[in-house]
Amino acid sequence: MEKKVSIFQKIENGIMVMAFIIMIVASFAQVVNRNITKLPIGWFDELATYSMIYMVLIGTEIGLRDGTQISVTALTDRLEGKSKKIVQIIAKIIVVGFSSMIFITSLDMVKGQIINRQTSAALKIPMYIPYAALPIGFGIIVLVQGIILINMLKNFNMKESNELGGNA
Repeated sequence: MEKKVSIFQKIENGIMVMAFIIMIVASFAQVVNRNITKLPIGWFDELATYSMIYMVLIGTEIGLRDGTQISVTALTDRLEGKSKKIVQIIAKIIVVGFSSMIFITSLDMVKGQIINRQTSAALKIPMYIPYAALPIGFGIIVLVQGIILINMLKNFNMKESNELGGNA
């Protein structure tokens, strides 16, 4: 299981690095253009925005996996043993279920953009490319968090669990 999570982690990190580089370069070019060259180039801002959208959605899964997302632990901090594990499993099921619904709905949104052939205002790229951030981001969340959930269930009866991932 850990090997599968590792593969997704490498994909996430690659997308995150590419999106970050694109966002930084586009933002820098926009500032230089606005203050020095003053050319009418409007697509820098759009490119930076779409890159940031990809970063937010991929970063969401990275935070879920690493346990660095903000979470309310008032209940789980007071619990011990199996009751704590049960609450954590329920929370993980909710995350996987919600992410699955968003993933399925976002596929319909992308399909609609492909059918409509809408393009972005400045870049003139098909809008299904920015919209694809949703199924990519939530698809990875479903896969990785699903693997972590399976691992949590396998380790449920162990004394001290070696679960993958952090808080829900």
